[in-house]
Amino acid sequence: MVDTSLYVAFLAAAFALCITPGPDMMFIVAMGGRGGPTTGLMAALGVAFGALVHAGAAALGLSALFMSLPSLYHALRWIGAAYLLYLAVQAFRDRSGLRSDEATAAARPVPGRFRTFRQGAVTNMLNPKVIFFNVAFLPQFVNPGLGHAVGQLLVLGLTLVLVGLAVDASIGLLSGRLSSLLRRSRRVARGLNIFSGTVFAGLAARLALGSD
Repeated sequence: MVDTSLYVAFLAAAFALCITPGPDMMFIVAMGGRGGPTTGLMAALGVAFGALVHAGAAALGLSALFMSLPSLYHALRWIGAAYLLYLAVQAFRDRSGLRSDEATAAARPVPGRFRTFRQGAVTNMLNPKVIFFNVAFLPQFVNPGLGHAVGQLLVLGLTLVLVGLAVDASIGLLSGRLSSLLRRSRRVARGLNIFSGTVFAGLAARLALGSD
C-alpha cells in the first residue's frame, strides 16, 4: 500500500521528529513529574490518542475545514490555551509537597489514570498546529502512482503515532520514576509541582501567541 523507499525515509524522519523536545513531550514530563511512572505513561497514551485523531482527520481531508475557516482555527487555539492554563493553576495549587507527615504525603491522591489520559488527549487535540503539521508532512511520503492515497496517509499517520508513543512512553516512565525518587524530599516535591505548572503555563502562552 505504501512505497517502501519512501516509508523507510518516513520512519527516519518520524523518529527524528519524535525525539525532538516539543509541547507534547514537555506535557508528558510534567505529568510524570507530578504523578509517577504510571501517570507519565497514561499521559503518553493520551497524547498518542489525540495524535491518532489528528492523523485520521488529515487522511480524510477534514483539516481542509480549518484552512477555509480561520476563525475556527483561532477558536480552537484559544480553547486549548485556556485548558493548559487550567492545568497550570491546578499544579500551582497542589500543596502536597508541603505536608510534614510522611504517611499523609504517601497517601497523597495520584491523578486518576483515565483523567491523565483524557488530559493528554484533549491537550493534543486542542492544538490545531498538529492538524496543519499532518497536512504538510504526511503527503510528502505518499506515492500517487500506487493509488489509495487515503490508505497511504492512514498508514503513515498510524506509523507516526506508534513511533511517537514509543518515544513518549519511555520518557513518561523515566520522568515518573525519577520523580518518585525525588518526591521523598518535600521541598523537591513542591518544586516538581511548580515546574509542572510553569510548563503548562508556558505551553498555554505558546499556543495562545501562536508561536512556532
